[in-house]
Amino acid sequence: MNRLDLLLDKLYNTNDLSRDELIYVLENLDEQQTQKLFEYARKTRERYYGNKVYMRGLIEFSNICRMNCMYCGIRAGNSKAERYRLTEEEIFECCREGYALGYRTFVLQSGEDPWYTVDRMVGIITRIKKSFPDAAVTLSIGEREDDEYRAFYEAGAERYLLRHETASRSLYEKLHPGASFDNRRRCLWVLREIGYQVGAGFMVGLPGQTKRDLAEDLLFLKQLNPHMIGIGPFIPHKETPLGNEKGGTVEDTLVMVALARLLVPDCLLPATTAMGTLHPRGRELALMAGANVVMPNLSPVWARPKYELYQNKICTGEEAAQCRDCIERRINSVGMEVDMGRGDHLKFKRDEGKFA
Repeated sequence: MNRLDLLLDKLYNTNDLSRDELIYVLENLDEQQTQKLFEYARKTRERYYGNKVYMRGLIEFSNICRMNCMYCGIRAGNSKAERYRLTEEEIFECCREGYALGYRTFVLQSGEDPWYTVDRMVGIITRIKKSFPDAAVTLSIGEREDDEYRAFYEAGAERYLLRHETASRSLYEKLHPGASFDNRRRCLWVLREIGYQVGAGFMVGLPGQTKRDLAEDLLFLKQLNPHMIGIGPFIPHKETPLGNEKGGTVEDTLVMVALARLLVPDCLLPATTAMGTLHPRGRELALMAGANVVMPNLSPVWARPKYELYQNKICTGEEAAQCRDCIERRINSVGMEVDMGRGDHLKFKRDEGKFA
């Protein structure tokens, strides 16, 4: 047995590899061993979650952002973006429709839009939880003050998604002008300490990203041990400084999804829309590489094309019911079953509202 097979077996059995071992795996995978990696990732997911795929209803409620991330289509510097904000009533209507379709998790996502003050967000969260007490509220609204994170949690938000973006300080600072690498990581630790189910993650194929950088991303996830991990390919947007750069690939992203599953075996791991944008069966391929979450869109159809983090995003013209039915068929096509429940992390005790 060669070194690569030995390392894959070690990863499967111990959920651990060193930095140098991860780099070796990334540099030497061939097609046969990639399939072995995917098989190990599937077996690991099945050990913890069976063949269930958890559905989250995504509501993209504002594409206004104060940040200027070099790759993002809704960056503050993109003057061609058609901006919008959903009102509390519009957000609530998305949740009401989603609840009727069976969703029991709502993911409220936006740019870093300061118009949504702590009081406004607390009001939105409180109304959703009061009306749908058996549903989970996930926030994905960027960096906030610690007391704001606490206020959202106390209002009823149980989960928070904040991709760390990259574990390379130099790459982070190059891609996020005016942002703090240290504060991004600090926010993730604060969210964990407060009691959220925390999501981190990164993009694959960023300009200047190396195999060492990707290994560092995986090691940071291993250290943070988040409850959710979002990994997707870099897709260029023409109205950004990186618009002419080469994008990431489905193949490279699938490898990172599988490695993340093996390193953080009990995580909740989405098959992202970006994967479906690059490949007609991209989300199905991610499920076959260890993913177990999908996030169909509940946003109003008129708003969806405007929330353009990257170009050619799929599912922008479908009504919520169409979106759900399409995703369910895709999930079934790879032998997996939809679970419309809250889909909490295994260690979360819902009756106690905390982790075991």
